[in-house]
Amino acid sequence: MSTDLPKLAAPARRALASAGYTDLEQLATAREKDIATLHGMGPNALNTLRQALQDQDLSFADD
Repeated sequence: MSTDLPKLAAPARRALASAGYTDLEQLATAREKDIATLHGMGPNALNTLRQALQDQDLSFADD
């Protein structure tokens, strides 16, 4: 099972990398609202991440 991050626009990739997120398992430990506040993270990137997490039976952490 690949938990690599999905293809995202460069600003969103840089935002995740700067915050230390390199794969979906790490991202599943974060709250969606916290990821949404990262500079460069837009609604399309959030939708892509949400779907990628769901595809791996993962989700963002609960509030």
